[in-house]
Amino acid sequence: MHSPLKKDGYLLALMLITVPLAGELKFYPVNETFRISFGAPTFFFFLLLFQRLPAVLPGFLTGLCVVGFRLLLDFYTHSAFDWTASMREHYSSFFFYFSYSLLFYVIRMERFREQTLLIAGIGMVIEVVADLIELLSQYVLFHIVITWGALQEMFVIALSHSFVVLSFLNMIRLYETQAREKQTRAQHEHMLLLISNLYEESIHLKKTLQNAENITVKSFELYQGLQALKSEVGQAAVESFAKKALIIAGEVHEIKKDNQRIFAGLQKLISHENKTDFMDIHQLVDIIMRSNQKYASLLGKQIAFSSTISGEHPHYHAFTLLSLINNIVANAVEAIQQTGRIVIHVDRNGEFVELKIVDDGPGVPPRRKKLMFKPGFTTKYDQQGTPSTGIGLSYVKEMVDELEGELAAHDGATGRGTEFFIRLPINHVREKE
Repeated sequence: MHSPLKKDGYLLALMLITVPLAGELKFYPVNETFRISFGAPTFFFFLLLFQRLPAVLPGFLTGLCVVGFRLLLDFYTHSAFDWTASMREHYSSFFFYFSYSLLFYVIRMERFREQTLLIAGIGMVIEVVADLIELLSQYVLFHIVITWGALQEMFVIALSHSFVVLSFLNMIRLYETQAREKQTRAQHEHMLLLISNLYEESIHLKKTLQNAENITVKSFELYQGLQALKSEVGQAAVESFAKKALIIAGEVHEIKKDNQRIFAGLQKLISHENKTDFMDIHQLVDIIMRSNQKYASLLGKQIAFSSTISGEHPHYHAFTLLSLINNIVANAVEAIQQTGRIVIHVDRNGEFVELKIVDDGPGVPPRRKKLMFKPGFTTKYDQQGTPSTGIGLSYVKEMVDELEGELAAHDGATGRGTEFFIRLPINHVREKE
């Protein structure tokens, strides 16, 4: 990111080139030396963009550049060039730009950055006053007189200039608003995906807690059984094994307590449901497609994503559906070799929502279909031959079972790829009324 002062430096350089050029789009409403051009609104527009640089400096330099540029233009376009006549024609432009910037600085126009109509009005007044100062310089040196009709025309031109700048400002504001909205949406989508991942991890952690509880119970039962064998086998031999069983039970219990603290923290983050936890299915699918399009690009793959959504749908629990669909889609992205296609179908069937994710990847061999939802099963390996964790589909299976839904995987209709089908009761994933 450039500092404000450095950015002002770039703007100043661009201004010193643009304003003299814009000033050549001109006409002469009063006399042959007083010109009305697009240099004025261009100059005004640049002054509004400066953040740290005092307006007087750009005004002074712009005035010099404009006069110098017009002298050079006369030099190259007139065969019988007269420096005195040319200077007499153009010198007053310096007074216009310098007085314009001086008034801009004195009024402190930066105070009104958010009041565009006021900016337009003040800009019109500043231009008229700067025009009068320019004309005054011509009157003092050459006694050139201005009529009331010319003054009226000058007011109209200044008004039109101000609203040209106003239009540009509003366009820039609109662009900035759209850019901020896009950035906010990207941050919101990133946060949704992040929380859906936390939601997924909390499910795995919950299962681990149950496993730890089972091991603790079994270890303690082993300890009790060994204690009961003391009189039959011999106290010394059994006592050693009993102590080890008790130590195992204690260590597993400690692991369980640590996991419980982590689980409680995760639950605190994701369990307080509010309106933002539920989203329109179109938005959810769009987020999944955009995030996985980026994932595919990161992997150097060209994958076409599309979706079809039919039926009327309530707002669904964002983290549940994001984690379910995203797991399957991400698996498909990883499975497809270089190019492919992934389609997400969402349909409503009575009180059920039906999800179908279709890809044209290599598919899953028949002998492995029964294992694909088991923890640890994977067909994906990285370039070093390291296997994937294989927990994505097992999580999908656990979640679908917990939601009392159905999950199935079939070969693609063309014999290539895989079709995953999920059927969930809507009441389990919709917003509670």
